[in-house]
Amino acid sequence: MSNSNLGRAEASARKALLTVHHYDVRVDVSNAQNLDEQGFPTQSVITFDAATPGSSTFLDFIGLSVESVELNGAFLDLADVVDGARIHLPQLARENVVTVKATAAYSSSGEGLHRFVDPADSKVYTYTQYEPADARRVFANFEQPDLKAAFTFHVSAPSDWEVASNQVVSDYSDTAVDADGLAIGGTWDFATTLPISTYITTILAGPYFKVSDHFSMTFGMDSAHAGTELEIPLTAYCRASLSAKFDTDPIFAVTKAGLAYFNDLFDYPYPFGKYDQAFVPEYNLGAMENPGLVTFTEHYIHTSRATDTQYQQRANTIMHEMAHMWFGDLVTMSWWDDLWLKESFADFMGHLAVAEVTEWGEKSWTLFASRRKAWAYVQDQLPTTHPIVADIPDLEAAKQNFDGITYAKGASVLKQLVAYVGQEAFITGAQEYFKAHEYSNTSLADLLVPLSNASGRDLSSWGGDWLQTAGISTLGTSMGLVEGRIAAFTITQEAVDPVTGLAALRPHRLAVGLFNLDDAGQLVRTHSVTVDVTGAQTIVPELTGFPEPALVIVNDQDLSYAKVRLDGVSLATALSAVGTIVDPLARSLVWSSMWNAVRDALMASRLYINAVCEQTAGEHDIALLQTLVDNAIFALENYCPPDIRGEVRAGLLAGVEEHLDAASPGSDEQLVWARALASLGRGTDTPAVRIRGLLDGLRVPSGLRVDSDLRWLLWQALAARGLATEAELDAELASLTTAENRVGRLSAGASFPSEAVKARAWHDAVKETLLTNELLSATLEGFMAGGHELLEPFVEPYFESLREVWETRSIEIAGRLVRGLYPAHQDLASGGNPVDHPVVVRTDAWLSDNGDAATGLRRLIVEQRDHLLRALTAQSVVS
Repeated sequence: MSNSNLGRAEASARKALLTVHHYDVRVDVSNAQNLDEQGFPTQSVITFDAATPGSSTFLDFIGLSVESVELNGAFLDLADVVDGARIHLPQLARENVVTVKATAAYSSSGEGLHRFVDPADSKVYTYTQYEPADARRVFANFEQPDLKAAFTFHVSAPSDWEVASNQVVSDYSDTAVDADGLAIGGTWDFATTLPISTYITTILAGPYFKVSDHFSMTFGMDSAHAGTELEIPLTAYCRASLSAKFDTDPIFAVTKAGLAYFNDLFDYPYPFGKYDQAFVPEYNLGAMENPGLVTFTEHYIHTSRATDTQYQQRANTIMHEMAHMWFGDLVTMSWWDDLWLKESFADFMGHLAVAEVTEWGEKSWTLFASRRKAWAYVQDQLPTTHPIVADIPDLEAAKQNFDGITYAKGASVLKQLVAYVGQEAFITGAQEYFKAHEYSNTSLADLLVPLSNASGRDLSSWGGDWLQTAGISTLGTSMGLVEGRIAAFTITQEAVDPVTGLAALRPHRLAVGLFNLDDAGQLVRTHSVTVDVTGAQTIVPELTGFPEPALVIVNDQDLSYAKVRLDGVSLATALSAVGTIVDPLARSLVWSSMWNAVRDALMASRLYINAVCEQTAGEHDIALLQTLVDNAIFALENYCPPDIRGEVRAGLLAGVEEHLDAASPGSDEQLVWARALASLGRGTDTPAVRIRGLLDGLRVPSGLRVDSDLRWLLWQALAARGLATEAELDAELASLTTAENRVGRLSAGASFPSEAVKARAWHDAVKETLLTNELLSATLEGFMAGGHELLEPFVEPYFESLREVWETRSIEIAGRLVRGLYPAHQDLASGGNPVDHPVVVRTDAWLSDNGDAATGLRRLIVEQRDHLLRALTAQSVVS
């Protein structure tokens, strides 16, 4: 639909014209269990004002059909007003009521109202997911964040289902009975919401299993709400077949800790009544902050053995979504340019809450440094990088900007802001922001004013430096020594905004740490100073006179956002002793510096991989260990020169097996190494006997639980090498037919090194539309497990299919196909130039020939090209 991509200018004009008061929405999913039914009835009754009588506007709706449009008592001619994804409303009065009756489509892509059939028991589940603009796939509306309104939902569904929405149920009535007079269908009426945006409305309907709890608190005497009692009903939902694994006690514990923390911190009582959390299947995101009913991916319900870090990540996501109740739901960005106003804050506040009120404590910041910031560093070095406050001209661009800049870089910059102005001023400014803009919409200036007032600093310049420029600063050191002591110490900064080409030297408040080996042979911090870095060079006189350290960490404590280059002595120390650094956050930062050097082709990947093998014995920070293992395997497959890859692979595999056998029985470390063995097994036959043994119960390390998740990783490895059979995979699935195992079976089945298997997977993914979002991703993962000769025949079909895929599939599915099938795993010929590689050349030709292709599609291709070029360039570096 050519007019589905709402533009910022159009939205601004509609905002200037309209004031929306109320939606009364009816959705009928009574037919959802009949899979032959592709759609469901929906009705919107919208009350709104127009500033200019006689003007016109339009509603947004993407569905199967529109049955009627009634505006101010008159039925409009559908041929005149229904136009693709829009319903035109002419000749508006000052006060208006429009009623739209339509048929919306059940989704299998996770966009709109998603329908899922559980293979474990054939039960049907539905839920909605809208961000940024898919509420229009469920009911007609004005789909933009700054047209907030109150919503009253009515949902008809089978009477034995659980049905939930943003607010509590206000009434229920049976609406259908069987021949015996027993209720088989009902309608749930929900209380009216406070003013919210369309994209955070939600519906949940299905035979969900639920558990209820309750949270209460009284605001203390220092609060503006002293003595106020807050009562919040809590409910958690999951599929019935997952109920035995639904560990609601720790989920509610984190939820209650977060509600107490944020209500106290923000001093603004949670305004949305109940707090439900639903863990749903085939979810496209980690979670979504719908007020009163937060939705999560059900992958957070662990049906197999999980590491402590996986539970920490769930806690972080719970806190992230909860922070959105204030940053995003109570106060919402006016347009997607300021998406960071909610996502950056939620990312930062989620980690802060985990650090301050959960059992993981400071591990939260190690996870942030090793995972979230790494995502930001990757995103910020792509040709498509952008300022945190981005230029988002339309919805397609908005969809692309849920990225590492908006989330992780933004959160990193907020952490720097807290270091710059102090946490007390930061929170005071946030409190004023909520009070001033409750239930309304904001932009950058609306936030900087209260933060400036609270801190006593004019933050306009800071905002310009950090929020309105793109790219990443690179920090290094220059150290002069006299007789083994520091005579001069300088921090250097390089930063160019890749969008403008101009210098973008930013202010950094950070710490510089000096580390030396203690008597036990461990690297410990022996001195630290806080420095305000400005300009290209910053002299640090406080370090003059100290003995030359074994290791220098710029940005010690991870207060700022920058790539840090280790000096020669520090790098040598890191390669031989990074694992002995006592402080886990400092250890993580050093590993991060080395990884960035590998990605930038400044350090051979082999050195990094060897360091992972040699320096991770006894690494108890599981978030860091998992990151290092993942990085080592990625570097092997993508950054390692092909002529030494076999040798390096053998060394890494030997290290992985050694660590697996040495790990404490039943430990998280043991599970990390077992998963690594399975991953490496996709690329070589060497561990096949060991992998087969693990599946058969032979040579299983004491305490290692080889349960479903691990078993499917092992089966995928054997399948990718042609060392398993279809019958074996079928038997494994038949032993426990669940949604999770079905995904594993599909991925393993597409992994076989067979031309016929790859052709079938390609056809199912590209030519057919039967695969759901999650099953599509499983197919793509299996398809890409193959050597160059096996996948080379699909390079040209990939480029030939791009425009059709983008034009005929939803943006979610199209994005998965474009990213997932790009021929990214390539080798650089000895002495070759990366830009002359055939896939790079073919990518350049496509970009040149398709200048008129959709901006979102071109962005994805540009990014994939850059990933490949970076990999090929890294392969040119030999140790």
